[in-house]
Amino acid sequence: MAVLLSKLTSKAQTVIPREIRAQLDLKPGDVVRYRHTDAGVVIDKLPPTTEEDALSSFSEWASTADDRAYADL
Repeated sequence: MAVLLSKLTSKAQTVIPREIRAQLDLKPGDVVRYRHTDAGVVIDKLPPTTEEDALSSFSEWASTADDRAYADL
């Protein structure tokens, strides 16, 4: 098993390493799930849903100004 590292940014963001993205066949827009287990954290790809995203109706809150305003939450 290869050890892959990723650094956390000041906004608590990280990049999923290329090898993991390839193994999970991750593409932009995919949703990943983080599960804490006794063995550690498990990341897996969720299957696409046919349901509309409940938060998509709030697209008026998706501006750069909103991102800055809520960055520290």
